[in-house]
Amino acid sequence: MKKTIAAATLDAPTMLHRRASAYSLIDIEKQLQSGSGIHGVTKHDLPTPSLLLDLDRFEANVARMAQHAKNAGIQLRPHSKTHKTADVARRQLAAGALGICTATIREAEAMAAEGIGGLLLTSETVGPNKIHRLIRLTRNHPDTMAVVDHPWQAEQLSEAAQAAKVQLNLMVDIDPIGHRTGIEAGEKAVDLAKKIDQLPNLKLRGVHGYSGASSHVLGFEARKEHSVTVMTPVIESFLAMQRAGLSAEIMSGASTGTYNIDSELDGMTELQVGSYVVMDVDYRRIGSKGGGDVYDDFQPALTVLATVISKNHDDRATTDAGLKAFATDRSFGPEVVGAQGVSYRFGGDEHGIIVLENPSREFRLGDKVEMLPPHCDPNVNLYDRMYCVRGDEVQEVWKVTGRGHV
Repeated sequence: MKKTIAAATLDAPTMLHRRASAYSLIDIEKQLQSGSGIHGVTKHDLPTPSLLLDLDRFEANVARMAQHAKNAGIQLRPHSKTHKTADVARRQLAAGALGICTATIREAEAMAAEGIGGLLLTSETVGPNKIHRLIRLTRNHPDTMAVVDHPWQAEQLSEAAQAAKVQLNLMVDIDPIGHRTGIEAGEKAVDLAKKIDQLPNLKLRGVHGYSGASSHVLGFEARKEHSVTVMTPVIESFLAMQRAGLSAEIMSGASTGTYNIDSELDGMTELQVGSYVVMDVDYRRIGSKGGGDVYDDFQPALTVLATVISKNHDDRATTDAGLKAFATDRSFGPEVVGAQGVSYRFGGDEHGIIVLENPSREFRLGDKVEMLPPHCDPNVNLYDRMYCVRGDEVQEVWKVTGRGHV
């Protein structure tokens, strides 16, 4: 299946054949800075490796998730850790999302600087540097929310908020199963909520519960069973907070893999789905609700554009997209778009090898090749821009504003 997913589902051409390039990256930047837009630039003109966003597929993904949320009567607060791009967030908000999740204080600051509101920071804010930045962010954007999973952390945030004369909005982070962050569901979670409710300058907003382990379970029924099993105690803790008279109004969770599972759980109020906007090889392997091997609820919109830079052997073509061009946290690499009988293997930092086992088309020196990334979130983090295309035409360039950690 790994070798045929891309070929079976994408109709984009594998290669953009050799043509004299009319533009350099400097030329494109000059057009952007002039405010006149991009005219006459195609994929052929781009430096490689480059990150491409297919606008037609991206827009279809945004619309489909928004419609699902509307039909299910649930709110959307999509996770920007996938794209880290304010232009993407704006389009999610325009489609009906009530806010945006961020994984880091860096991402939150970048989104806020671009005018994106309704931010939920889904990783714990610990230490003077990050606490100070959360205080500053909340002062400028009072609807910002953060998560806590320990009483000591709540005390630290309360002390800092008092000193700054700022009210912090906090969510109790409950661990469904992953033992990454989050307090144990049940009495401990409710006790932490009570503590937050009692501490000065803190406002309890609800519960954050994300089961990353559920999102990539293979097969819809197995995935559903897993998510319902681990999320039920989290939601029961949220409902217990409400029964105790606490101001818990938000139950936030879910993923692209469980969006149509968790939205049916009584008590869930919002989905923090992320990867659906662009997709990747990893997600497309989990299988669909209809029983198909390929998860095709959302279309693959993100590719890496590479160039064939060496072709001296019949059984391989070397590209300029290697370890530095793709996330390497999965046991598999990228998939070549639109070609059957080929596979990819890393050939070094700057080199990727397309292995030509029984290729359905020719690969020539100078050809441009598109590939689906293995894991979209860290793959986006490798690039400072996305080239947004319709067909071959580059229509916009969006800055990846939230990459990095500092």
